[in-house]
Amino acid sequence: MYYLTHIGHYFIMLKQVLKKPQNWRVFRESLFRELEDLGTKSLGIIAFISFFVGGVIAIQTALNVDSPFIPKYLIGFVTKRSMIIEFAPTFMSVILAGKVGSYIASSIGTMRVTEQIDALEVMGINSLNYLIFPKITATLLFYPLVILLSMFLGIVGGYCAGIITEKFYTEDFLYGLRLDFDPYLVSYAMIKTLVFAFVIATVPAYHGYFVKGGALEVGRASTRAVVWTSIVIILLNYFLTQMLLS
Repeated sequence: MYYLTHIGHYFIMLKQVLKKPQNWRVFRESLFRELEDLGTKSLGIIAFISFFVGGVIAIQTALNVDSPFIPKYLIGFVTKRSMIIEFAPTFMSVILAGKVGSYIASSIGTMRVTEQIDALEVMGINSLNYLIFPKITATLLFYPLVILLSMFLGIVGGYCAGIITEKFYTEDFLYGLRLDFDPYLVSYAMIKTLVFAFVIATVPAYHGYFVKGGALEVGRASTRAVVWTSIVIILLNYFLTQMLLS
């Protein structure tokens, strides 16, 4: 019952969040600010992790494909499929849930405990729409580009791993990249990314907006936000995979 109550409050919150902005100029200013805070400031960590994850996938595949009967081009094929289907959209979304989710929950939670949200309500402003809707729009617009960059850098990382370690020939790797390319898998990854982006923007916002207490509770709310965002992403990943790839 406790969890059902929170789920109900979450969807009631979304009803207020997804309303038409009261002032489009203010919304545009907030959107550009959120694009920087939630998007561009996350590019570094995503690029770093993606590059080395792709390298690790390629090296581990090369170490396990040691039979002369197994073609070496499977290393490139596995790296491509792994990055596109799972590692870029899901693993990177979990990383973003930790970095961005904690920021959203703590920033909105701080506004709650310092009564800034109460001040917005007194002025007749829909605080949920004002604070959260720009975050949703920013993540939905920017995160697909982030995940596409993650896919590219992961594949580049796998290619560079072959050059550095000499575990496989780069010609075989490139052939495996071109082998049996299915554009639908990229569309599948983008659908997952959009769903995960919405979760990353809204679940931490819910925990921050309804926090009660002082600064200590804001910290606890940030922790809960990251945990629950990651759990929701993993659960949705399972259901989306069943629906879109079965």
